[in-house]
Amino acid sequence: MRFAAAALLALSVPAAAAQAPPPRVVAIRAGTLIDGTAAAPVRNAVIVITGDRITAIGPRVEVPAGAEVIDLSAHAVMPGFIDAHVHLAGRTLGDGDWMHAELTDSPEAAALLGAMHAQQTLAAGFTTVRSGGSARFADVALRNAIDAGWVAGPRIVAAGVALGATGGHCDATAGYWDGALGIREGAETGVADGPDAGRAAVRRNAKYGSDVIKICATGGVLSTGDSVGVQQYTEEEIRAIVEAAAMAERKVMAHAHGTAGIKAAVRAGVASIEHGSILDDEAVALMRQRGTYLVPTLMAGETVMRLAEANLLPPDIAAKARAVAPRMHASFRRAVAAGVPIALGTDAGVFRHGTNGHEFTLMVRAGLAPALAIRAGTLNAATLLGRDRDVGSLAAGKLADIVAVRGDPIANIELLERPDFVMKGGVVHRAEGKATAREAPTAP
Repeated sequence: MRFAAAALLALSVPAAAAQAPPPRVVAIRAGTLIDGTAAAPVRNAVIVITGDRITAIGPRVEVPAGAEVIDLSAHAVMPGFIDAHVHLAGRTLGDGDWMHAELTDSPEAAALLGAMHAQQTLAAGFTTVRSGGSARFADVALRNAIDAGWVAGPRIVAAGVALGATGGHCDATAGYWDGALGIREGAETGVADGPDAGRAAVRRNAKYGSDVIKICATGGVLSTGDSVGVQQYTEEEIRAIVEAAAMAERKVMAHAHGTAGIKAAVRAGVASIEHGSILDDEAVALMRQRGTYLVPTLMAGETVMRLAEANLLPPDIAAKARAVAPRMHASFRRAVAAGVPIALGTDAGVFRHGTNGHEFTLMVRAGLAPALAIRAGTLNAATLLGRDRDVGSLAAGKLADIVAVRGDPIANIELLERPDFVMKGGVVHRAEGKATAREAPTAP
């Protein structure tokens, strides 16, 4: 009996190992290589990919015998893009009754929308994203579904439920009577008042799978009953959240439009300021000193301003859009001039998913050099997300996340709005400008 068991073990384990196919080897011929570090482009390079990772790269690299060759010799080849601020799960701004969607839409509907938005985002060249929060941890579920291969989409660094003060921008119950339709205030709806509640909410988020903690340090545009620039969390509250997040090995991203809230969040130790619409010299000096990233979301500002001018927003929200959106570009230029680190983030969900590449164009229009804009959407964003060992630049050992456009994006940054080729982890998701069968169609 012991002999039979030993024989079975000896036969089964080597046989299973022997049946594993060798990893697929792909060689990409790149006409121009832009590696994401803002170094000078390299002409006529070869990228060798074994399985899901880059194993060799450079102008002197030879194509291995038997490798599958992808000819991008007429293209500029770059790392997969990274958007450090998206909202994939649920409706986009202007999609039906978007203001009440959390009351009217089921979690299942939000999940299905999230799957479609994730596929559109990946087809646009964004192979990694950071979620800026979602109801009921829908972004965590979407992250897990993508990682399991159930649906196509970018890698997601998920925030789960965003945290803020009672009645503030992150309070999902703001404007509704407590108890209406079963709504209850608490961490599950984004409310965490005081240092102790903040710590508990961080631990709850970590328990349910959040990779990053999102807070609302100030009011926002698309919420009712608050001023867009007013500070909503005290520095003490933010510091407690940052400390609890650090103990859970997580960073904190802070929605912040107004100057006082921005400064409080930076002093308290957040990793990034989202939006940063009203910056002064002291704020940018603090951010540079502490290495706090600005995630500018210029597309969100452009979108709400356009909708306000078209009278497509409620009057109170339109007034806030008109007040803050024009100041975003000036604040962005101030931050760039001061040397504040910039990571691309769009706030996708405020506008249609899959159009994220327009943020590159807006950053360049606002004064950022094209090579630095590309770095903001690749290596800088990867560093902010803590994923730069695997993504963000093209180098041996990193995941094969690759985007290509026909032409020179340094001369014409708008090319990044329409990628011709997208690869994530060695798998092609877009070729010749067409999404693969696994990609979702463009939403109306």
